[in-house]
Amino acid sequence: MVIVYVLLALAVLAVLVAANWYLWRRLFRDTTTGPGRARRTGVVVIAGGWILAVGALVAERAGAPFLLQRVLAWPGFLWLALSVYLLLAVLAGEVVRPLLRRVLERRAPQPAAPAPSPASAAPSLALAPSAEPAPPAEPAPPAEPAAPAQPAPSRRLLVSRVVAGAAAAAAVGTVGYGTYGVLRGPRVKRVTVPLAKLPRAAHGYRIAVVSDIHLGPILGRGFAQTVVDTVNSTRPDLIAVVGDLVDGSVKDLGPAAAPLAQLEARHGSWFVTGNHEYFSGAEQWVAEVRRLGLRPLENARAELPWFDLAGVNDVTGEREGQGPDYAKALDDRDTARACVLLAHQPVQIHEAVRHGVDLQLSGHTHGGQLWPGNFIAAAANPTLAGLDRYGDTQLYVSRGAGAWGPPTRVGAPSDITVIELASTRA
Repeated sequence: MVIVYVLLALAVLAVLVAANWYLWRRLFRDTTTGPGRARRTGVVVIAGGWILAVGALVAERAGAPFLLQRVLAWPGFLWLALSVYLLLAVLAGEVVRPLLRRVLERRAPQPAAPAPSPASAAPSLALAPSAEPAPPAEPAPPAEPAAPAQPAPSRRLLVSRVVAGAAAAAAVGTVGYGTYGVLRGPRVKRVTVPLAKLPRAAHGYRIAVVSDIHLGPILGRGFAQTVVDTVNSTRPDLIAVVGDLVDGSVKDLGPAAAPLAQLEARHGSWFVTGNHEYFSGAEQWVAEVRRLGLRPLENARAELPWFDLAGVNDVTGEREGQGPDYAKALDDRDTARACVLLAHQPVQIHEAVRHGVDLQLSGHTHGGQLWPGNFIAAAANPTLAGLDRYGDTQLYVSRGAGAWGPPTRVGAPSDITVIELASTRA
C-alpha cells in the first residue's frame, strides 16, 4: 500500500512539474528572443509561488506560529488559484494561436515593385553639342550615419506575446474578481422546502443555514462579523451552523470567532462539527462555540415546538472515536413529527434516509469553489449544491459562506441560505 501512495505522489509531482514547465515556456521562453533576465524572472516567479503555496499548506496543518501562517497564506494560496487559471488560459490560447497567426499573415504588407534602374532612364541632355559646358558641381556634404534598423519581431514571437499577455490578464482578472466576491461576504439565498409532517402552525418557519465559514489566517474577525450581520438581517427563527467553522486552534482564532456570540434567532443557534474542526481541535471548538452561545448537537436531538432538530458529528471524527452516531441522535423519537438533521457532508444522506429524516442540511462541497473543480466535487458528493430528494428525505447543500485555501470563488458564489419550511397542510 505504501508503494501505491509513493507512486501516486510521484505521478502527481510529475504532472505538476510538466504543467509548470509548460507555463514557463509559453509565458516567458516563447515571448523572448533568447536567454536573459525575463526568463530567469519567470523561473523565480513560478518556483517561488509554489514554495509559498506549499509553505502555506504545511504551516496551516502543522500548527505553525499564526503570524507565519498569515504571512504565507495570502501569496501562497492566491498563487494556487492564479496558477490554475493561468494554465487554463494558456491552454485556451493554443486554440487562438493558429488563428491569430493566419490573420497576421493575411494582413502582412505585400513587397513593393522594384524601382527602375538608372540605365533605363531617359538620356541626359547635358552633353548635347549645342549645350554650354556645365559648371563643376560643388561637393555634397558628408551624409550622417543612419541609425541601425531594429528588426521587427517575427510573427511567431508576436503571436506568443499577444496570447501570453491575454492569458495573464484573463487569469489575474478571474482570480481578482473571485477574491473580491469572497471578501465582500456571502449573499442571502432563499429556498422553500415543503414538509408533509410539518404542522400548519409552523408554515413559513425560517432556518438560516451557515456552512464553511473557514475562519483562518485570511478570513478573520471582520469576515465573521460580516457573516453574523448578514444572518441577523434575515431575522431567522433558527440558525444552523453546519460545520467547517475554522481552520486553526481556539488559541489563534478564538478572537476571530467572537462575533458569533451576536447571532440572534428565536429558537437559538445550533452547531455541528465539520471535517476541518477535527484538524483544528474539535473538542476545544465545541466548548468554545458553547461558550459563545451556540448549542452543539453532538449526535443529539432537541425537540422544538413543531419538529425535531437533530445533529450528528462529521464522519472525519471516526478517526478520534467521535464519529456520527445516527442511532443515538435519531432512535426513540416520535416518527409522526418532522425531523430536520444537521450533518456536514452530503454523503451522510444515506443514513438519514435509513432513519426516516425529513430534511438534511449540509455544506462541505463549496459548490466546487473554483471552476472546473465543481466537476470533481460533484463526482465525490451525491449533491453538489441546492435542494435534492432521496426517497422521502430531502437534502439541501449550501455552497458555504467562506472559502478554504485560496480566498477565491469562481463559478460557485458563497451563500447563506434561508430555508423556509412549508407545511403541506397549510
